[in-house]
Amino acid sequence: MNAPRCSLAPYAFLAPFFALFAGFVLLPLASTAGLSLFRWNPTEGWQALTFVGFENYAFVLDDPWFWHTLRTSAWLTLVGGLPQHLLALPLAWLVWRHAGRGQALVSGIYFLPFVTSSVAVALAFSTLFASDTGLANQLLATLRGWPGLSLLLPAEAVHWLSEPDAARWVVAMLMFWRYLGWNLVLYLAALQVLPEDGFEAATLDGASGWQQFRHIALPQLRPTIAFAVTLTWIGGLQLFDEPLILAQDGRAGAAQTTAIYVYRNAFEYGDFGAAAAMAWLLLALIAVGAALLLWLLRTREPA
Repeated sequence: MNAPRCSLAPYAFLAPFFALFAGFVLLPLASTAGLSLFRWNPTEGWQALTFVGFENYAFVLDDPWFWHTLRTSAWLTLVGGLPQHLLALPLAWLVWRHAGRGQALVSGIYFLPFVTSSVAVALAFSTLFASDTGLANQLLATLRGWPGLSLLLPAEAVHWLSEPDAARWVVAMLMFWRYLGWNLVLYLAALQVLPEDGFEAATLDGASGWQQFRHIALPQLRPTIAFAVTLTWIGGLQLFDEPLILAQDGRAGAAQTTAIYVYRNAFEYGDFGAAAAMAWLLLALIAVGAALLLWLLRTREPA
C-alpha cells in the first residue's frame, strides 16, 4: 500500500492570502505597537526616535481630550446606531412578508445610501443643514408659524454645523440614514433562510404577524442581531470621514471622534507615538466591547 503523498498545492494556494495578511495587517499592527513606545516627530528624521516606554500610554490616559472624543464616539454609536436596528428589524420583516418579488428592489433602495460616497453624503447633509439656505432651517421657520409650535422650536435659525451640540445630532442622523439599509439587508437575508414550517403552523393557529415576528422570527435572528450590533459598535468607534467633512472638519468639538483625534495627533501635531498609543487603546476598547456584546447577545441553550 502506497503512503499518501504530501502535496504543496494547498500551501501554494494559501500563501498569497497569508503574505497579504502579514504585509497589510500584522506588520502595520506590530509597527504601530512598537511606535507607541517611542516619542517621534517624523519632520525631525529617524534620529529623533526616542524610547519612552509606556509614557505615551500614561500621557493619553491623562489627556482630557482623548476621553472627550471617546465619549463623543460612544454617544454617536449609541444615538446613531441603536435606532438603525430598532427600525431595520421590523422593516426587514415587513419587506420579507409583504414585498413579494419586489424584495430586491425595496432592499436595493434602502441600501443605496450605504454604497454612496461618504463625501457625497456629507456634502448633501451640509446643504440640507446650511444655516441660511438649508432645508432644515426653512422647515423650522415654517413650523414656527403654526399655533403652539413656536414655543417648542428655536426662535432663530440653528447653526447646525458650527454649534457643537447641533453638529453632533446631524452626524448621528447621517449615520442612521446611511447605515439603516445595510442592517435591513442583513436582517432580510437572515429572514429569507429561516424555515417556513414554524410560520405556516403559526398562521394555521391564528397567530398575528406581530406574534410571529415576536415569538418565532426574533429568537431565530438572535445570532444575526449580535453580529449586526457588533459591526455597528466597531464602525461607530472608528467613525472618521463623515464628521471630518460635515462638522467643520470635526473642529466643532462635540463632533470630533477618537479616530479624528488620532489622525490629528499624528499628522497635524506630529506626535506619532501618542497617536499610536491612542490607536492601540481604541483597538483594545473595540475588542473588549465587541466580545462583551457577543457574550450578552449570544444564543442561550434552553435549560
